[in-house]
Amino acid sequence: MNASSRSITIIGAGLAGGLLAILLSRKGWNVTVYERRGDPRVKGYESGRSINLALAERGRHALRQADAEDAVMARAVMMRGRMVHFLEGGEQLQRYGRDDSEVIWSIHRADLNVTLLNLAEGAGAKIHFYRRLHTVDFPAGYARFIDDRDDSPHDIRFDTLIGADGAGSALRAAMSRATWLGERGEFLGHSYKELEIPPAPDGSFRIEPNALHIWPRGDYMCIALPNDAGTFTVTLFLPNTGPTSFATVRSGDEARALFERDFADALPLIPNLERDWEHHPPGLLGTLYLDRWHLGGRAVLLGDAAHAMVPFHGQGMNCAFEDCVALAAQLEAQDDLTSAYAAFEAERKPNAAAIQAMALENYTEMRDRVDDADFLLQRQLEQQLQQRHPGRFVPHYTMVTFMRIPYAVALERSEVQRKLLREATQGHTTLASIDWITLDQRVHDALPLLEDAA
Repeated sequence: MNASSRSITIIGAGLAGGLLAILLSRKGWNVTVYERRGDPRVKGYESGRSINLALAERGRHALRQADAEDAVMARAVMMRGRMVHFLEGGEQLQRYGRDDSEVIWSIHRADLNVTLLNLAEGAGAKIHFYRRLHTVDFPAGYARFIDDRDDSPHDIRFDTLIGADGAGSALRAAMSRATWLGERGEFLGHSYKELEIPPAPDGSFRIEPNALHIWPRGDYMCIALPNDAGTFTVTLFLPNTGPTSFATVRSGDEARALFERDFADALPLIPNLERDWEHHPPGLLGTLYLDRWHLGGRAVLLGDAAHAMVPFHGQGMNCAFEDCVALAAQLEAQDDLTSAYAAFEAERKPNAAAIQAMALENYTEMRDRVDDADFLLQRQLEQQLQQRHPGRFVPHYTMVTFMRIPYAVALERSEVQRKLLREATQGHTTLASIDWITLDQRVHDALPLLEDAA
């Protein structure tokens, strides 16, 4: 690209905007970032609306490209698997992988955001806070921002805009006014409320720290992810309407009654349940689909601004970080911005659609199936087949979480494997009566070898 095109303006200084600013600044781009909120390093981070993040191999790879992994991992907490808390009492750890080489990491959104902002500024990016995107004239390369503290306008000229400003993207709205993006959203019918488990008096964790805790209750569930300060971020997912829903559980007292009935072992761990319930508004859950992510060479969207998803596979951030790496690579490889943005969209759009579908599917698994006997038997068979066919039968979670194969490939293979598991276990209560000879042949016929999967 010519010299004048090495200037990039990023809208949004969240996780994706921060990482992209590091990647591009270190490649010699002149990066300016505009963020509607204040600097979290000065004013603190907005609480009550942020689900903890599960950092997996895709995200860690992106952080390595930005030389940011060590700084981030210093605040991360390992999670070996799901710790399922049963309604009748008791708990069970369901590992994510084969051993501690296959784990995910809990990181608090605020810690990660602050780390990335510091590294972005260290790499040379200029970040402006209290700048809400108001209007954009794409042909003229002009944009106006508003400081909501005093309604003052701030006008800029730009070469190109990158939208990393989340599901409610102001840049996407401006692009939609300029051209048809094919935007459509599907809300889940469930929302979430954020609570907290504080540390024990001595500063230690009150429950097992190296797990994602989950209380599955059919149509709803509660989860808890550890933070390095000894706390857990608790997230309750409820339907918006129905017998047990945000329509019927409104006050702190009603929330306590719900926990007494359905989450009895969690209740003593959440001393500020009523206060947090009444102060933290429910957060919406939905999936955003776009037919088009870019506007020639003038603008492009990535992360949640292009493909917001529900959080139940823990891949929203990891997918957005992959977007950042892919976009940075295309900007270096292509001759002009239009070609770079088109190539980026062609590469990432099918994979975003795949992980969006898998995230929706995983909600059903987490709330309905992790304590189901048929599901647990299929998990046992999955592990056996992984051992018998290490380069061929690769568990769904492994492909998505511990590898970097395209999400679309993981989805395609997972659908084949799920059918094999379901058919092989139908009518069985143990693995003792499985017809291994026939099953081994079916695996061999249906699943080609997957590179780097052994």
